[in-house]
Amino acid sequence: MIDFETYHEIRRCREELRLTPLQIAEKLGLEVKTVRKWLTKKRYQARQRAERPAGKLDPYKETIVAWLEKHPYSGMQILQRLRAEHGYSGGKSALNEYLRKVRPSRHKAFLKLAFEPGDCLQVDWGTHGLIRIGSTVRKLHYFAAVLCYSRQMYVEFFLSQSMECFLAGHRHAFEFFRAAPVRVMHDNLKSAVLERRPGEAPKFNPRYLDFAMFYGFKPVACNVRRGNEKGRVENMIGYVQKNFLAGLEISSLEALNTEARRWMEQTANVRKHRETGERPVDLFEKEKLRLQPLPLLGYDISQSRRVRATNRCQIHFEGNRYTVPFANAGALLELRAEPGSITLYDGQKMIAGHARSYDRGAEITNPDHTSRLLKERKRGEDAALLARFLALSPQAETYYAAMRERELHAMGHVRRILLLAESYGRAALAEAMGSALALGALGADYLHNLLQHRQALEPLIGTLHLTRGAELLKIDLPPADCSRFELPFLNPPAQEPQEPQEPQEPQEPQE
Repeated sequence: MIDFETYHEIRRCREELRLTPLQIAEKLGLEVKTVRKWLTKKRYQARQRAERPAGKLDPYKETIVAWLEKHPYSGMQILQRLRAEHGYSGGKSALNEYLRKVRPSRHKAFLKLAFEPGDCLQVDWGTHGLIRIGSTVRKLHYFAAVLCYSRQMYVEFFLSQSMECFLAGHRHAFEFFRAAPVRVMHDNLKSAVLERRPGEAPKFNPRYLDFAMFYGFKPVACNVRRGNEKGRVENMIGYVQKNFLAGLEISSLEALNTEARRWMEQTANVRKHRETGERPVDLFEKEKLRLQPLPLLGYDISQSRRVRATNRCQIHFEGNRYTVPFANAGALLELRAEPGSITLYDGQKMIAGHARSYDRGAEITNPDHTSRLLKERKRGEDAALLARFLALSPQAETYYAAMRERELHAMGHVRRILLLAESYGRAALAEAMGSALALGALGADYLHNLLQHRQALEPLIGTLHLTRGAELLKIDLPPADCSRFELPFLNPPAQEPQEPQEPQEPQEPQE
C-alpha cells in the first residue's frame, strides 16, 4: 500500500514526464506491478480496515467511563461491579487494556514555593562515585546548600556524612555567605532528625539543635518522602553533577574542593539563572541585608569520644593508629574529631593533634611524642655508663672532669674507654689512666696508645697458668705404639746375594 504523495508522483511521472511504468518503478523504487496497478486507478483509495467484531466489553464501555468520572475505581472494582450488576462474562485483560486508554492520567501537581530574602537555606547531601585514599577506597560525598531567594549556592566535598562533616558543611556555608538565614530546610537524615512519627513533630538531634541555637536559625524537616519541598537544592545537586562533576578528573579531596570554590565563584554564582533571569550574585546583594550576622567565633563542630592509649604510645581510631606523648601511654584520653583533624586531650590539656586519615591501617606519628622518651632513655644509658667508668679507678673522676674542661666529647670517650677495659683489663687501664693524667694526655686514643706500648714491652712467653686441677695431670696411660710412625728408609730390607757372572768375550765389529 502506497501513500497519497507516492500516488501523485506516479501520475505526474506518467502524464508530465511521459515515463513508462518500468522507468517510473526504477525512479521511485517500486515494483512494476504496483505502478501499473495505480496507473489504472483514477483517484487514490486508502486501504479499508476490516471491522473488528464486537467484543464482550463493548456494550459496557460507556458505563465504565461514567463510573470513572464519578470516582477513580480500580480495575478489580469495575470488574466485580460489571459481573454483579450487568452479568459481564468477559476477561480481565480486555478490561485493563480499555482502562489504560480511558482512565484519566494521574499527575501530581505542585505549587511553586516563594521565599523572602534571607528566609530559608536548603541543604542536602549528594554522592559521586569513589575516591582512593592510600590503600583503601572511600565514597565521595558533597554537601550542597542554596539560598532560596537568590539561588546563591555553596558546595563542599567530604569523605563521610558523619555529624562533624554535616555541621562543618553548615558552618563553612555560613562563612561563605558571611551570614546565616532564618530557617534551614533539610530532609530527615539522622544527623538532624532522630525520630519522625506520623502526625507528630520531628524529634531533632540535640547537637544539631545546639548548633542551630548558636547561629540563630530554625531547623525545618521536610515531610517523609517529600523531596519536592526542597526542590531548589534538589535541582542544585543535578546542576553540580552535570555542570561541574561530569568529566572531571579527581586527583585528591583538597584539589577537588579548591576547584569547587573556583567553579562557584566563576561559573555557578555568576550565571544567569533560568527561573529568576538574574545572576545569583546580584540577587545575593539584596538578600544579604536580610540575613543574620555570624558570631565572632565559629561553633565547635568536633565530635568527642573517650579512647585508651596503648603502652606503645598510640590510640586507635577508625582503623588507624595515632601517636600520643609517652607520658600519656596507657591513659584514658578524650578524642575530638573534625573532618580534617583529630585532637587529643588529657583533661583540659591538649596533648596531641594530627591530620585525620581516611585510610585503613595507617600509622600517623609525631616524632616529638617519642623523642623525649628517647632522650631520657639516652640520659639513663649515659648515667649507667658513667657509673661504670668512675668505678674503673680512683683517678677516673678526675680524668672525666679534665676531659669536660678540655671540651671533649666526654661521653663518647667514656664509651671507648670502657671498651678498652674489656680488652686490656681494668688494672692495666687504671695504671694507664694514672700515667695519662700525669702527662695531661686526655682521651681514649692516648690511653689506647699507652696500653698498646706497654703490651709490646711485656715478654712473649710467660708463666704457664693451669686452668684445671693438678689431679687431672696424674693419669696413667698405656705406652704408645709408635711402630706405625717408623719410616721404611730407616730400616731397609735385606737383599739376597747374587752369583758372579762370567766375563764375555769381545765381539768383532761387523763390516
